[in-house]
Amino acid sequence: MTREPAHEWPIVESKREYETGWYTGGYDRVRQPDGSEKDYYWAELPDAAVVVATTGDELVMVDQYRPTIREQCLELPAGIVEDDESYTTAGARELREETGFEAAGVSLIEEFSCSTGVLRHRRGIVFAEGLEPVDRELDDNEFLSVTTVPIDEALQVARREPANDATIEGILLAQADGLL
Repeated sequence: MTREPAHEWPIVESKREYETGWYTGGYDRVRQPDGSEKDYYWAELPDAAVVVATTGDELVMVDQYRPTIREQCLELPAGIVEDDESYTTAGARELREETGFEAAGVSLIEEFSCSTGVLRHRRGIVFAEGLEPVDRELDDNEFLSVTTVPIDEALQVARREPANDATIEGILLAQADGLL
């Protein structure tokens, strides 16, 4: 596959219109290759780690209500990468906090940008294995339960509505790497 050489479109103006504490939103007015100008709106979110964790032949998932879409969701454990954390460190921490499992090993499967037409957000999918039970440390806004799903049913379960992009991506990438 041949790609055209990348070139940056000049930014005429960049404006942050709001900050929520969770994300920042704004726009960049850019000069397009034909000389015209257009506003491109964006939301900027912190990096996140999504954890594909196995206990033998089971995949660890969390069941939680998502107020944004007003639905109960079955998802892979996930959370924000804090300052000075790698995706693997954040993934291990989120797994421990949300599910009460400490991983003996955590490795990065993939790191990528999400929804590049509107988001400034990177996601890291990590794989965790060798799980040992520990105490959970839920945040004050986390009301979730932990469940496991047979690995051979995980993708089918993840595709049920309301399907979650990070969960489907994590399962597919782990399967592609032969981890599931």
